Amino acid sequence: MDLALLGFVTIGVFLALVLFTRTPVLAALVLVPVAAALVGGFGGTLDGMVVEGLRTVAPVAALMMFAVLYFGLMIDVGLFEPIVRGLTGMVRGDPVRLCLVTALLPMLVALDGDGATTFLISITALLPVHRRLGLNPVILPGIVALAAGVMNLLPWGGPTARAMTALDAGLDQVFLPLLPAMAAGIGWVFLAALLMGLGERRRLAAAGGGAGAPEEGPVRDPVRVNGLFGFNAVLTLALIVLLFRDLYADLVPVPAIPPFLLFMIAFAIALPVNRRGWAAQQAQLASHAASVVLVTSMILAAGVFTGVLNGTGMIEAMARVLASALPPFLTPWLSGLVAVTSMPLSLVFTPDAYYFGVLPVFAETAAAVGHDPVAIGRAALMGQMTTGFPLSPLTASTFILIGMSGVSLRDHQRFVFKWAFGTTLVMTAVAALTGAL
Repeated sequence: MDLALLGFVTIGVFLALVLFTRTPVLAALVLVPVAAALVGGFGGTLDGMVVEGLRTVAPVAALMMFAVLYFGLMIDVGLFEPIVRGLTGMVRGDPVRLCLVTALLPMLVALDGDGATTFLISITALLPVHRRLGLNPVILPGIVALAAGVMNLLPWGGPTARAMTALDAGLDQVFLPLLPAMAAGIGWVFLAALLMGLGERRRLAAAGGGAGAPEEGPVRDPVRVNGLFGFNAVLTLALIVLLFRDLYADLVPVPAIPPFLLFMIAFAIALPVNRRGWAAQQAQLASHAASVVLVTSMILAAGVFTGVLNGTGMIEAMARVLASALPPFLTPWLSGLVAVTSMPLSLVFTPDAYYFGVLPVFAETAAAVGHDPVAIGRAALMGQMTTGFPLSPLTASTFILIGMSGVSLRDHQRFVFKWAFGTTLVMTAVAALTGAL
């Protein structure tokens, strides 16, 4: 079977199962690519492709496992209770204020350019507040996804760097012309958060005017600003500073420690300090076992999915077909088409496949008819793994976001897709008006 056709069928079946049936995402991530590999005659090399895919996601799985354990411990001992109280005081029990705060926090955290860190910190800080006010569970990951998506336009976020590399263009050519569009995207996110908040305010008022019943969970320790609280605060601050080392590495020489190892070290220090004795430590691990299993199993299953699609060559073949299928008469409108389709295609292509496979061919086609090839790169950034990455099953951080929020991928995508696509349309319109496209 033709590789490109097999790839499109594979992704189509996967998306259909996830979006329109009750098939568990984990099952679809594993069974669909395995079946595709067997149909395509790759059964003999399936083990190698899967191992390579698992090797790729193993650091992310380790990061998530120990990040969930670490932040779970810090929540349980009350480290974030002052933040929760502060945010609760700021929102004053108003869903509208809470939704606006929910948009602001991830934008600040996302300045380090790492989606996983943004989701870890934002969800950890805001989930208790959302639960106390009784907001719809999809609201938190939805707003955080919108905020993180716009901020992923930053040059160190990944997609912009890929676009510059693929087109051999500089920051002044690719990113700076998009600043007005990015500002418009940020404005749209706050507007979306406002509208969601107003909707939740009306819903809660109709349901009785108050927050929902508190959810059961691990027993929290009382918050005491004592030596142990200070130790946990310093340890967590040091962890966050080291996670953000890329922002100041040129000024302060700090050793580069992989994020997953940072969390492993931090948890290994924090657990015996906060939980004395074997029984208490085992109880702490058990209290977050469900979250750990959910997140890591999803990430490992995603490794099977991407490993097979990359290993068989399906991704590369799909990229070639997609780039060559464009009718010549549409070429002058190529940048607009790329911009509008960029966000939905985040569900189909990994960032490397798109920016290094599809984008160069589109750019070359545009140049042949006198169109600015760099404009194609700017158009791709309107959604391709920017606004689209927090709901794509091809990015591990998506599973971090939904896993920590306790929301299924199906519910998350159904809720946030229209808002994320709206962000792309708003940014595309402003980019066109300012001459960036």
